[in-house]
Amino acid sequence: MPFIPHTEQDIQSMLASIGAKNIDALFDEIPAALKSGKLTAIGDGLNEMQVTRLMRERAAQDSQPLNFIGAGAYEHHIPAAVWEIATRGEYYTAYTPYQAEASQGTLQTLYEYQTMIASLTGMDASNASLYDGASGLAEAILMAVRAHKTSRRVLLPATVSPLYRSVARSIVKLQNIELVEIPFDIATGTTDFAALQQHAGSDIAALVIPQPNFFGALEDVDALTAWAHAQGALAIGLVNPLTLALLKAPGQWGGPLSNSLPQAGERTNEKSNFGYSADIAVGDGQPLGAPLSSGGPYFGFMCCKQALVRQMPGRIIGRTVDLDGKPGFTLTLQAREQHIRRAKATSNICSNQGLMVTAATIHMALLGVDGLRRAAAASHANTQALADLSSGINGVKRLFSTPHFHEVVLHLPGSSARVLNSMAGQGISGGYDLQPHYPQLGNAILVCATETKTDEDLQRFVAALRHAL
Repeated sequence: MPFIPHTEQDIQSMLASIGAKNIDALFDEIPAALKSGKLTAIGDGLNEMQVTRLMRERAAQDSQPLNFIGAGAYEHHIPAAVWEIATRGEYYTAYTPYQAEASQGTLQTLYEYQTMIASLTGMDASNASLYDGASGLAEAILMAVRAHKTSRRVLLPATVSPLYRSVARSIVKLQNIELVEIPFDIATGTTDFAALQQHAGSDIAALVIPQPNFFGALEDVDALTAWAHAQGALAIGLVNPLTLALLKAPGQWGGPLSNSLPQAGERTNEKSNFGYSADIAVGDGQPLGAPLSSGGPYFGFMCCKQALVRQMPGRIIGRTVDLDGKPGFTLTLQAREQHIRRAKATSNICSNQGLMVTAATIHMALLGVDGLRRAAAASHANTQALADLSSGINGVKRLFSTPHFHEVVLHLPGSSARVLNSMAGQGISGGYDLQPHYPQLGNAILVCATETKTDEDLQRFVAALRHAL
């Protein structure tokens, strides 16, 4: 059957019934300047045999380089069982569980996911889920502004991924939310406390705290969290979930202000009672079982304190008992425009990355705490070894001395773009060129090594880098 089964006679009959001259009349409220016109670049239709051949030819163009790029999407080992289970029919085709009595399996899977993510982040509640980490950050900013109520200014460090910052600005700019960029310390690659302190005493809704940051460097999350709360602002933790197998969870951030951080004076907790720890934790769940897949699909996770749970977008699954005392699962909070008055909705997220969340739940269950910890530790060790080996090349040096996770910044004696192109010609994706986003760093690249890399892989990287230079 054709995708659009209506005949020309059907179409004319329907148009006549509503008094429209043609289909274009149904869209006459759209200004002509916004219409795309005819799609002249679209070629003629192909039959099934021709389409199959075309797609095979395009698939053959994909290469399998040795990958040392991270920058927000990471090549981790995914046990074969993860996607063997996730692509079973009962998981693969499951949709929004509106009818609890018919969707107990889906609801329990989402509940288990929420429990695992809340445990990783040390927070009280998790949603299930968001589109990706970048849009998740934007939703966290919107959530913080709603919760704060008086301020629409959010401090956004330059050490947050430039791609995340771009997405966040695109989403919140038309809601009169001001994102104030905080520069980084050129020596450490972490948020500049002196620059941050210039905003002490001002009305701030939230401070975004990346851990690790885009450079792979570890921020002083305790001092940053304490500073945010001293201003009566919320602390938004932007985290890589795999790192939480080794690093302090956002729910444990905070404490007495660091000696290196000026006190905020009388404004301590003046506007909020949120106390210590991050108030919201958000990030991309891609490291938990989602393959690189040329950029997606991934999923965003979000957790928060109990006091903020009604401001959290997306859906929350709850566990309860029925009239007979048997355990069951249901949609507990779902403040989306599909369910309540549009003006009171926390967001318009009308679907979720359910399949990715299912895979992440299976992935975390299979690896367990010890498996996640081993993967994180091996990633850190491999990146440390890569940085040490690369620094042995004349003119190559690590740019920042700060402790890191599984990414480091290398400064090169030659053009970073030309070096990466040369390495690509040798079958190696050598890193992420930072010059377009951070020109002050010069010829700098961001390199990443996960647990998937062997000693031989590291040696290949170094040989290719030496040859390129």
